[in-house]
Amino acid sequence: MILLWEYAWPLLCAWTPKPANPWRLWVLRRFGATIPGWAFVHPRARIQMPWNVTFEQGACIGDRANLYSIDRIRLGVDCVIAQEVYLCCGTHDFNVPAIPLQTAPINVGARAFVGARAFVLPGVTIGDGAVVGACAVVTKPVAAGARVKGNPAR
Repeated sequence: MILLWEYAWPLLCAWTPKPANPWRLWVLRRFGATIPGWAFVHPRARIQMPWNVTFEQGACIGDRANLYSIDRIRLGVDCVIAQEVYLCCGTHDFNVPAIPLQTAPINVGARAFVGARAFVLPGVTIGDGAVVGACAVVTKPVAAGARVKGNPAR
């Protein structure tokens, strides 16, 4: 399935203009993404495993945003993931000699905004209405309505 997806997005969607969003949503749904209503996915967004992603009503994914969805990612109602944001569900345990892969889900709340080039680590929840500043590195949960920035975000 991953190999098929690796070819499907570039061939079917990456070249499409922004108004072809309904087509991109249709393709994402065929590959298992949960999209109960309308969402916007930029044609140059990168989604590793769409079957692990849920787009709630009005969720928006910007230009070159990267969803490394090797675990679940849930994007809340009307949230915005700006350009070049990286939502990363995987890391490694460096305390174990084999350095095993560890995954954890990411949840972005309703009406939350994640600014350009922010990096969100595995297991992070961004609360409803929260704002993450551009280039922030989010290592811990962000409370609803909070505004965070910096590295690490605080």
